[in-house]
Amino acid sequence: MARAGSILVIDDEEVMRDILEALLAPEGYDVRVASGGAEGLDLARSVPFDAALVDVMMPGMDGLTVLDELKKLDEDMAVVMVTAYASVDAAVDAMKRGALDYITKPFKNDEVLLVLRNAVERKRLVTENRSLRQNIQERYHRFDNIVGKSPSMRRVFDLIIQAAPSRSTILIEGESGTGKELVARAIHTHSPRADRAFVTVNSGSLPPDLLESNLFGHVKGAFTGAVYPKKGLFEVADRGSIFFDEIGSVPLETQPKLLRVIQEREFMRLGGVETIKVDVRIIAATNIDLGRMMEEGQFREDLYYRLHVITIQLPPLRERRDDIPLLVRHFLQKYGEENGKPELELAPEALDLMMAYQWPGNVRELENVIERGAVLTQGTRIGVELIPEHVRHPPSFQVPAVAVPPDGLSLKDAVMGFEKRLIETTLESAGGVQKRAAELLRIKPTTLNEMIKRHDIVTKRRRNGEEGGGE
Repeated sequence: MARAGSILVIDDEEVMRDILEALLAPEGYDVRVASGGAEGLDLARSVPFDAALVDVMMPGMDGLTVLDELKKLDEDMAVVMVTAYASVDAAVDAMKRGALDYITKPFKNDEVLLVLRNAVERKRLVTENRSLRQNIQERYHRFDNIVGKSPSMRRVFDLIIQAAPSRSTILIEGESGTGKELVARAIHTHSPRADRAFVTVNSGSLPPDLLESNLFGHVKGAFTGAVYPKKGLFEVADRGSIFFDEIGSVPLETQPKLLRVIQEREFMRLGGVETIKVDVRIIAATNIDLGRMMEEGQFREDLYYRLHVITIQLPPLRERRDDIPLLVRHFLQKYGEENGKPELELAPEALDLMMAYQWPGNVRELENVIERGAVLTQGTRIGVELIPEHVRHPPSFQVPAVAVPPDGLSLKDAVMGFEKRLIETTLESAGGVQKRAAELLRIKPTTLNEMIKRHDIVTKRRRNGEEGGGE
C-alpha cells in the first residue's frame, strides 16, 4: 500500500494509542505513538510528521502546551486535538493557537480518517504553495481576480494561501463592496475542494422557512407546495464549499441548525427524519459587527465563536488608496474589451478626482464609475466630464449630534447613538424610502433593514402598522 502520510499520536491512555494505531496503520499511514507531551516532542524533533493527533487532557504537559511547542517546531504541521470534553471554548482556543481541527471521544472511525486525510492534504498543499507565495510576493498586484499591492492586501493574499488548504471555517469581514465573495472564491480555488461545487447563499434575502428549505432541502409534503422532495444547498456543496454572504442576516431560529452542520457535519431535511452527512467547507462574510450583534442577543454566541476560527479582514478602499490606479487599469481593460475599446484610458485629471474621493461604496463603486465611463465615452479616453457628479463634487457631510449626559457616555454607546442618528437623518433626506436611504449609505437594503430593527427606528411604514422592508 502506498504511503498515505506520517502521523504522530500523543495520548496518555495506552488503549487510545492502540486504537488509533490499529485504525490508521491499515490505511497506509506511518504511525508513531507517544505516551505524553515530552515524549511526543522528542519524536517530532527527530522525525518530520505530516499531522499529529494530540489529547487535550494529559498529566504534566497538557495538549494545548504540546500544540504550541509542535507549531514552534513545524508551523505547517497539521495538529488535530482529541478531547473527551465537547467544549466549544477549548476547541476555539486550540484552533486560535494553530490547531487544524478537533474530534471528541468517543469518536467515529470515519470521522478520524476524514479529518486526517484533510490534514495530510493540507500539509502537502501548504508545501506546494510556498513557491506560489513567493511568486505572488514578487508581483503582488493581482491574485485570482483580486487586485492590490498595498500592505493590507498583501496580508489578505497571505491569509488566503495559508487558510485555503485547511477545512477550517473562515469568516471574511469588510464593508459592502470590498470584494468578500472574490476572497471566498479564491479560498475555494486554492483548496483541495477546487474541483467541487462552490455554492453561494444570500443569507438575508429569504424568510426563515424558505432559507431552511434552500439550505437543508425538504421531503415531499413537508409544507404546502412541497410536491416533490428537494435537495438542499448543503447537499449540492458536499465535498465543496458553501459561502454565506452576510451571515449576520441568518435568522436566530435558523442559527442552531447551521451550528449543528458546522459541528456535526450532518442535518435533516425539512419534514424528514433521516440524518444526512456532508463534508462541506463553510466560508462566511459579514459587513456588520457580529460581536455587537451577539452582545445584543441577535446572534448566537456558540455560532459566533465557531465562525471565528480564521478571520480575514478586508480593508475599505479609502484605506488602500495606492491600489486605486491598479484597480482603474484593471477595470479599464475589462470594460474596454467588453465595449470594443481596447485602448481605453482615463484622463489624469479624472484619476486625481478618484484618488481624492472617499469611495463609500468601495471597489464595487469604483468599478461602476469606470464601466459608466467606458460605455459613455465617444473615443478611447474617459475625461472628467464622464465622472459622476457625486465623485467630482462630494456632498458636504455634517456629523449628526450625539447628546452626552452629565454623567458621561461610553464610546460604544456614543457609536451606537451616532449610527442611529445617521440612519434617521438619511431616512429623512430620502423621504422615508429605505431603498434610496440604503443607496445613500452605500449598503444593501437588507442590511439597512436589520439596522433599523436593531435600533428600533420608527419608519413611515412601521407607523402605519407595517414592517419596514427594502422599499
